[in-house]
Amino acid sequence: MKIYVVLGISLVVACTEVIFSFIQKSTNFFWGGTEKSHITSIVEESMQMIDNALYNTMKRNLKKRELNSPAQLFSFSKLPERTSRDVSRAAEIMEISIRSVKEKVFLQHKKSWYPTDVLSVDLLNTIAKVSGCLPNMLPPKCPNTCLAKKYRLITGACNNKEHPRWGAANTALARWLSPVYEDGISQPRGWNPNFLYNEFPLPLVREVTRKIIHASNEAVTEDDQYSDLLMVWGQYIDHDIAFTPQSSSRATFWGGTDCQRTCESQNPCYPIQLTVNETSSMGMECLPFYRSSPACGSGVQGSLFGNLSKSNPRQQMNSLTSFLDASTVYSSTPVIEKKLRNLTSKEGLLQVNTLYEDGGREYLPFVTQVPSPCAQAPNTEEKERIECFLAGDSRASEVISLAAMHTLWLREHNRLAKNLKMLNAHWSSETIYQEARKIVGALHQVITLRDYIPKILGPVAFKQYIGTYKGYDPTVNPTISNIFSTAAFRFGHATIHPVVRRLDAGFQDHPDLPKLYLHEVFFSPWRLIKEGGLDPVIRGLLANPAKLQTQEQMMNEELTEKLFVLSNNGTLDLASLNLQRGRDHGLPGYNDWREFCGLQRLENQSELHTAITNRSIVEKIMELYKHPNNIDVWLGGLVEDFLPNARTGPLFACIIGRQMKALREGDWFWWENKHVFTEAQRHELEKHSLSRLICDNTGLTAVPVDVFQLGKFPPDFKSCEDTPGINLEAWKETFHQVGTCSLPHEVDDGDFASCTESGKHVVVYSCHHGYQLQGQEQLTCTERGWDSPPPVCKDINECEDQMNPACHASAKCKNIKGSYQCVCTDPYELGEDERTCIDSGRLPKGSLVSIILGAIMIIGLMMLTWMVICRWDYGHQVYQGHSEPGPLPGQNPGQNSGERSIQDKKISHLLQGILTWLFMDTLMRRDMSSIHIKCVAVEK
Repeated sequence: MKIYVVLGISLVVACTEVIFSFIQKSTNFFWGGTEKSHITSIVEESMQMIDNALYNTMKRNLKKRELNSPAQLFSFSKLPERTSRDVSRAAEIMEISIRSVKEKVFLQHKKSWYPTDVLSVDLLNTIAKVSGCLPNMLPPKCPNTCLAKKYRLITGACNNKEHPRWGAANTALARWLSPVYEDGISQPRGWNPNFLYNEFPLPLVREVTRKIIHASNEAVTEDDQYSDLLMVWGQYIDHDIAFTPQSSSRATFWGGTDCQRTCESQNPCYPIQLTVNETSSMGMECLPFYRSSPACGSGVQGSLFGNLSKSNPRQQMNSLTSFLDASTVYSSTPVIEKKLRNLTSKEGLLQVNTLYEDGGREYLPFVTQVPSPCAQAPNTEEKERIECFLAGDSRASEVISLAAMHTLWLREHNRLAKNLKMLNAHWSSETIYQEARKIVGALHQVITLRDYIPKILGPVAFKQYIGTYKGYDPTVNPTISNIFSTAAFRFGHATIHPVVRRLDAGFQDHPDLPKLYLHEVFFSPWRLIKEGGLDPVIRGLLANPAKLQTQEQMMNEELTEKLFVLSNNGTLDLASLNLQRGRDHGLPGYNDWREFCGLQRLENQSELHTAITNRSIVEKIMELYKHPNNIDVWLGGLVEDFLPNARTGPLFACIIGRQMKALREGDWFWWENKHVFTEAQRHELEKHSLSRLICDNTGLTAVPVDVFQLGKFPPDFKSCEDTPGINLEAWKETFHQVGTCSLPHEVDDGDFASCTESGKHVVVYSCHHGYQLQGQEQLTCTERGWDSPPPVCKDINECEDQMNPACHASAKCKNIKGSYQCVCTDPYELGEDERTCIDSGRLPKGSLVSIILGAIMIIGLMMLTWMVICRWDYGHQVYQGHSEPGPLPGQNPGQNSGERSIQDKKISHLLQGILTWLFMDTLMRRDMSSIHIKCVAVEK
């Protein structure tokens, strides 16, 4: 106890100066100093608040790695990569800082404040800069080379030269209608239980799910027209164009309460309240829900963010490019793109799994951070673990059908790349990679707009909202809209079948692979690798029907009761998540969106019947919502009657149609744009299909002509030999040596690609991520040869960046070639952000060594003490018996019993001192490192 008291006092003394200076900065706001220093101190306080919440979150996750709860799996699937996490963190710091500044400014002037109150431009500029948001709000620097018009940037930036951030990754989702927040800025609908809408409170989203949306697994009406692959393609494409990350913190910013343990709405926690019956039966009152990350510059106001006289409500971020560009295959950031590429290959290949093959065909590689949260086969040993797959999108392992689709496109890229290399031996690996990527992206566009979207909208709505392609329009913003991502395109959740079937070569139920319920395939890539590979899954998707969305069977219990369940450790509900997410994002209600689309507002129950013919559903909706204007847009759009030959009603057809038209018209690299491909290449792209993709990358020998159309095997299937595909001869290019220009020199840790500028042959060099180009980026061929020697790629030392440190202050940054590592001292471990050191809770190895050595010393001392005491006791007995044994060792002949007693005490005190020193040494080795890290964190 005394030791801990001493350590506590030491901690207070060690950190007092830091804490005092931190508090002093805050109080200076009222007592003097410059305005900028006041703002800086407030932002630093917000930064510390966010980082503390993140630290506590990662510490909890470190202890729960093996639990695999549904909430953890869902969070893993929603965890963005490092770049997006940094933007998300900066945005949350900025949002909290704005609120704190307003509170203190208005408190100083003894005035009440409101979230919509306006701050000055200078204040906002300072906050944006210190929080780290400013670089993510300014226009990106666009490359000025001929390659910029030939290949799209991985981030999606600079597609539109006048608006370079349109459609780029890590920017705000577009708003087609102003958001609705209860405080006008950021509080979601339903945040305050007493807030009334049209004189009524909003119903609990869980109650809406239970009374209107939920259906049993047995109550499934199957689609008689379309295969299960239609649903999978919709999910896959959704993951290509939109991903809104959740807050990285799983604890409240104020107080640090674990979101898993609170049912109060406090950022970033916005828990889903359970119904009264569920609360009594399940023993809990809510399901965890985390708010989406804000976008930098939203939820505030200022000249950088819009009109200074008008508040700018909270916006949500899309961490992916908005474009249909196969970011599912290649990612949306240079960091992940580098991980996905095989940079040692001369053929521009993507990385593949080095441990497993599917009958000679490739699997996706595994994620590098292990153990990953994916499920394992029963009785799996540690060395046989099957980790989550690594792909361009972090959700690739959610279900095995989605993982299969990702795998098909990995194989297709490598197939195209190898064939392009055979046709163009002079092409560099960069050129091959970019050309294959360009083709794959174009095929995503062809399949989606030609084969998929018409089936969803129906022919009438497709013609009305999309129509024929008329060319690129630079005035069209292709950015994915909030309403599309958060509501309309989630219609597909109601088409998910509760059962996954795997079929044999005769398209019959596989004798060794029984059907599985959906919850049995969540985050289970092992089922692909150890249970037959891709082919049985693909056959099941082709020959089995999708679930038909009906008004009385919207979502089955696999999604409303067992979402991401790998054990008995909790549950999630996808329908409630969708409804809560719509409120979190401030989406206006159902009627507002009908009006936006030029549809009639439905003001009463009888008018609702004109759009929703199922009277029972209308009655349930009115019973819960009380007024049509209160209806959540996702629910309202979902229950509308289908348009003719469509799989959506008029509202979602309008929203999806408008978004797809914007994606097509607003994309400079759209495959039909005459500057992107040659006429011969466009003709070949039109011939390709998802059917041919399956033929080329699986063991199937027969496929339907249209894989989305439900057919029976064998009459509705066609031989792969008769299925047309792309002929890459249209990409064959003859190298003509101009003057004395030979093939350009290769560079270490970089590559080049060629293009033509003003009629001259040009090569543009680039370095791999983690390296910096030194020398001339672009070389032009002249009559005397290349106009400049090739550049070099120099390793970037990320550890020297003081403005944006690569690692948290708790970790040591170690530069390695092309990258860096954040290193922790034992017993600390890296958290899931891979940059912060988290206390593992175990003793450091050094302490264990000290304990062992201490134990040996203690045993030795005990033995020595025992020997001494025995000798002493023997001498004492002799003395008491008036014998004359002679002096003991170290004892004067005349020493009496009192002197021996004093010597006994001295030896005892000496032994106590040694033992105390040993324990103090062990404790101090561990606790002082903790004190040091905590003090550093406070100082930062």
